[in-house]
Amino acid sequence: MTRIAKTFAALKAANRKALIPYITAGFPFADITPSLMHGMVEAGADVIELGVPFSDPMADGPVIQKAGERALALGVGTAQVLAMVREFRQRDDTTPVVLMGYANPVERYELAHGEGSFARDAGQAGVDGILIVDYPPEECEAFAAQLRQHGLDLIFLLAPTSTATRMEQVARIASGYVYYVSLKGVTGAGHFDTDAVESALPRIREHVKIPVGVGFGIRDAATARAIGKVADAVVIGTKVIQVVEHETRDNAVTALSAFLTGIRRALDHND
Repeated sequence: MTRIAKTFAALKAANRKALIPYITAGFPFADITPSLMHGMVEAGADVIELGVPFSDPMADGPVIQKAGERALALGVGTAQVLAMVREFRQRDDTTPVVLMGYANPVERYELAHGEGSFARDAGQAGVDGILIVDYPPEECEAFAAQLRQHGLDLIFLLAPTSTATRMEQVARIASGYVYYVSLKGVTGAGHFDTDAVESALPRIREHVKIPVGVGFGIRDAATARAIGKVADAVVIGTKVIQVVEHETRDNAVTALSAFLTGIRRALDHND
């Protein structure tokens, strides 16, 4: 059983919901990411999504795009992201880490290090799951097989526009959890509609039998609590970036931990 599966099984047994914060690797400082990850865990994060910086992130709004650009300017690429995970694993061998990004950095890494190197090196670094935004399920069965060989889950996005056929395709190949994008648009955009999410999840669960997390637009404890009543996990990205983007190196971890502690408290009092 993977770390992700163990985590969701333990949460289900305790009748709790997963808190999954996202942070762009190398933001706001190139060397602070492992400390931020530990701070997330101490504040109650169950899974960490770590963004791999990319110059043309089609699904990311301006806040996360800016974070990625800053990380790239600091020299953070895929190899550096894997090194950050290895550093995190020196102190934490239980919290699942999911890399979220795009096909281009993965394929560039394999051009430099050889076919299959990304899955191999990610697994050796201590990564647990991969979410590649622009890898559709019908085109990445070989990639999924590579990941499974190294104990990695392949996670997919579903959206309000996803058809039953697409849900079936995702259900056939996905593992770990599925990430439901609650809004039509990029991260951090639009008005969050809790009722629309609540009505969409039963339709998804007709096809998808693994946990379903919800993200894109969750910005505060009240929204997180509402989504926690219907989803298996709450994913928060843009707001996490905004919490730390103007903090000093010394204050960033404290600020992020304080924010996530409030989210965790809301999820755990979701009667």
